[in-house]
Amino acid sequence: MKKIALFALLLVIGAAAGHAQESRQDFSISASGIIEPYVTSTTDVKVSAKRGVGALFSYRFMLTPRGAIEANYQYIQNNIHYVAPSYNYTVNTQLQEGSAAYVYNFTYKKFNPFVEAGAAALIFYNVRNLETTTLDVKSQTLIAFLYGGGIAYEISPSFDIRAQYRAFLSKVPNFGDPALTTNQYYNIYNPVIGVAYHF
Repeated sequence: MKKIALFALLLVIGAAAGHAQESRQDFSISASGIIEPYVTSTTDVKVSAKRGVGALFSYRFMLTPRGAIEANYQYIQNNIHYVAPSYNYTVNTQLQEGSAAYVYNFTYKKFNPFVEAGAAALIFYNVRNLETTTLDVKSQTLIAFLYGGGIAYEISPSFDIRAQYRAFLSKVPNFGDPALTTNQYYNIYNPVIGVAYHF
């Protein structure tokens, strides 16, 4: 009886150790940038933006050996410029992203390319300071389509370096001011590089 109990205990410990080695989850911290393209519209409003920098935090859970779901939070600060025949406005913004995506992984030795697609909520907070030249703007939340791809390089069983290109297809924000409306969609480019920890 004792031998059976000891065998069962060893079996449970072995299964737990094997499960721990699977590394079905990871958490990553990355430096990120934002590049918003120049936009013209039928409303005579032209929009451009300065490059912004920030940070991206991501959590992935592997559903299968190749497929995972991912949750993201990102914070970036930059300026958006609106130009029309009657004005030239700048809005200093803090962009926050909350998103979820499906990630499909490939494996080639220590390199793991991946592609992803999902949905994001982009919250454009206007910052009331000397860089914001109009007081008629308000914070605005937009729903965007997230897509991208990248590559992870395994530096140890627990860590990898991850570089990726992400993009958001979103409506151009007007911050609640009809004078800034473009009625246009644009791609926000979001290059990212960071470190992931697998557990």
